[in-house]
Amino acid sequence: MGSSDSGTLRTSRSGPAERLPGVGLKPFEKIVTEHGPVVLRVCRALLGPVDSEDAWSETFLAALRAYPDLDPGANVEAWLVTIAHRKAVDVHRVRQRTAIPTEDVPEQESRHDLPGSWNHELWDALAELPFTQRAAVVYHHLAGLPYAEIARILGNSTDAARRAAADGIARLRRTYPARPESLAQEGAAR
Repeated sequence: MGSSDSGTLRTSRSGPAERLPGVGLKPFEKIVTEHGPVVLRVCRALLGPVDSEDAWSETFLAALRAYPDLDPGANVEAWLVTIAHRKAVDVHRVRQRTAIPTEDVPEQESRHDLPGSWNHELWDALAELPFTQRAAVVYHHLAGLPYAEIARILGNSTDAARRAAADGIARLRRTYPARPESLAQEGAAR
């Protein structure tokens, strides 16, 4: 190797040294395998069975594009739940703007043939919660995220996230016929 007149070592690269893209990060396939079930549960709880798989797919497509720039020390699960949250908000906004004209009343959607046990009463009660309460309950009790992460995802304070989750659980206790611990047990099955 040669050296310049000033005594510094010359290299084949110019400019500041940077981390190679993807170095320090797990392969994305492992991220999908590890966190896919949690993200799907979050999508199902926020959107129901009809839109959840599309939101799950869109979450991981968006994550795939952004993954190379993710800080290696980041909480990947919280990052994915944040993306899923944004996809769910998008779906809710579209639902509010979209009219569905029909002459015949459609049959009630089927919730059969979904993987895992399906607790209709619990999911129906969750669907009745206001979106922020539902999101706080889902993120804390199904995804296991701390309230600080939930606050960041929802764009509010930790106290507001905790209050939304508490209000959601209180409402579930009034409207859901089974034991209130069922939600936590359902989320613990992950």
